[in-house]
Amino acid sequence: MTPSDALARIRRYDPRLRAFVQVFDPPLYGEDEDGPTVAIKDLIDIQGVPTGGGAQVALDGDPARHARVVERLLQAGWSVVGKTHTVELAYGGWGTNRAVGAPWNPWDAAVHRAPGGSSSGSAVAVAAGLCDAALGSDTGGSVRIPAAVCGVVGLKPGRGLVSLQGVHPLAPSLDTVGVLARDVATAARALAVISGPDDDSAVRGPFDAEAALSADVRGRRLAAIPPAALGELDPEVERLYLEAVGRLRDAGLAVEMVVPPRALEDSFTPNGLLMAGEGWRIWKDRIRAHAAVMDPWIVRRFEAGRDVSDARLAEAVRERAEGQRSFHAWLAGYDGLLSPTCPIPAPPLDTIDETTSPLSRLTRAANYLDLPGLSVPCGLTSGGLPAGLQILGAPADEEMVVALGAAFERVSGWDGRRPDLAGFEP
Repeated sequence: MTPSDALARIRRYDPRLRAFVQVFDPPLYGEDEDGPTVAIKDLIDIQGVPTGGGAQVALDGDPARHARVVERLLQAGWSVVGKTHTVELAYGGWGTNRAVGAPWNPWDAAVHRAPGGSSSGSAVAVAAGLCDAALGSDTGGSVRIPAAVCGVVGLKPGRGLVSLQGVHPLAPSLDTVGVLARDVATAARALAVISGPDDDSAVRGPFDAEAALSADVRGRRLAAIPPAALGELDPEVERLYLEAVGRLRDAGLAVEMVVPPRALEDSFTPNGLLMAGEGWRIWKDRIRAHAAVMDPWIVRRFEAGRDVSDARLAEAVRERAEGQRSFHAWLAGYDGLLSPTCPIPAPPLDTIDETTSPLSRLTRAANYLDLPGLSVPCGLTSGGLPAGLQILGAPADEEMVVALGAAFERVSGWDGRRPDLAGFEP
């Protein structure tokens, strides 16, 4: 869509949706003023624009330069229409934010449901058609979770493909930058733009989106985790997941129901230990100074990292490396691994238990094991709420993940559907 079209929709719908913390009117134009539109998670620096990080006290009140990913989008002709809401310091999967407020999941105008986190505003903006794509960060599922519960595509690369320069960290050993879009092709092409070496942590790429999107995946061998091996699933999510597996089989892929040697949720706790331990070391001074105006649940999560000693953190890093080696060896026998993205659809915000994180139960494994991952919409529950199919790939094989996602999208029956926004109009 053109930047003017995006701004018109933002003015019409965002007063209630609250996807954006700041709208750029006029947009921050790239080299082509009619290029595609993108929104940026408010954890990523834009020169001269405060990076709020979902907090009352900005992380950086006046960034000196654009994050590398923003530079690359502008150079490629994308126009930035604003910055989107995030869970405070990106530490949460529900999408809640008691410091500055949470966006509204656009699939229910009557009930304020979880938008998913932490890239909450980015998912809402894309789902509501307020931009073509949006950037998010993903440390334990923060691109794929909101994509699943908001009915859009969420693409998380493996580490080393996309620059983290100008992206405020949560856990440096886990952090990645990914893309949310309404379809796999747009997400893949945006990933191609932001990928490539940066003389720092990004050492791979650039990603070849067109090769991935044109790849023939018929006959490829996929492992699908049986519902009984996925822990508690909402019955509607289970139904949509099994239907998705069937559609892939009908499309000519060899899909086997297989129990991995390590359950996805076995990565949940060790991934959380790394997040808390690394996050506390990065943000402890800020938390001590500003805890009174922070979301109390975010403070509690970070403070859990105080009890993670340097020795325990080093041990956790070694355990992770061993876990990666064994899982990668098993996954080498397949071209992809399937599961639901989230085990439940979006619940009402006022029913959420902040002591739990079920939305990230099946997503953290991709970060812990350093696998590329994609969430693709796979249908609506009987209550009209989206569910996502998660496709994980071999290390550094974003091409296969995108190819499989595009193949599923063609047979999914989703057909680019959007939520009815009539209830969000003034």
